[in-house]
Amino acid sequence: MAFNARHFSSLHTHTLFDDGRDDIESMCKAAFEKGLCAIGFSSHAPIEKAGFTTTWNMKENRMAEYAKEVKAAGRRWEGKIAVYLGFEVDYIKGLRSVLDGDIQDIKPDYLISSVHYILSSGKKPFTIDGSVIEIENGITEGFNGSGEAMMHAYWDAVIEMTSLGGFDIVGHLDLVKKGNLRNPSKRFFDMENNSIYMQRAGEAVQAIAAGGFLVEINTGMINRNYFSETCPSLPILRLLKQYNVPIIISADAHNAGDIDGNYQLACKTLLQADYKSHFLFAGRNSAGKALWHEQEI
Repeated sequence: MAFNARHFSSLHTHTLFDDGRDDIESMCKAAFEKGLCAIGFSSHAPIEKAGFTTTWNMKENRMAEYAKEVKAAGRRWEGKIAVYLGFEVDYIKGLRSVLDGDIQDIKPDYLISSVHYILSSGKKPFTIDGSVIEIENGITEGFNGSGEAMMHAYWDAVIEMTSLGGFDIVGHLDLVKKGNLRNPSKRFFDMENNSIYMQRAGEAVQAIAAGGFLVEINTGMINRNYFSETCPSLPILRLLKQYNVPIIISADAHNAGDIDGNYQLACKTLLQADYKSHFLFAGRNSAGKALWHEQEI
């Protein structure tokens, strides 16, 4: 399999505006030098409106500045590499979604919607993207110690997010596995070898297919040395293929060096799942419809 960088983009990226390590210009320069056809910026949208703050979400008062800088970069790099403005927006039921006014007012080129936070009745949301201790505490306090109940809450949130709509790309679909793979000696719930887990994943895949969304194959956890498989995993990619869900390849890059990190592994995994192509974002038409270009792997 020959790797031609012009057949790839990097739309899931983070910068100094959130928890990334490099600025917008450095990321553009890296993407151009790697030969990618496009770069998109997808800072973690603010969640102050949800009633709490983190060290990794953008602050509300920086949204306009962020949009201005990305658009300025697009002008500087015009004719060299396409630059798109986006957000990665957390779905937290009743608290945060892509439909919120502050997101819509910016008029981003595209939106990634992800589930990082699990919300249990009467409890503060906790992130499944955090430390093993944070996950353990969240399961204890919010789900009476049941990791399986937390797993169900995650897939429920993905399905709710998909039903709500208003975005383009589903972010790291099976992120709920992160705590398990970081803590293999004490897994919180069974994964692909468990019929219940795969049934719930299948329900999410069907909802995604019905909504017409793309799903990213995300190499970010590999790039940051958390574990060695893509998000989603090969078994879930095979489910996605059964429903002909289109795929976009992303690095979830938090620094310029990872702008196309492990893309060849992503391609290999897609081929194992019987995918023959992936998709590239090509902007929006005059009616606001997202345009996509299908690219053979």
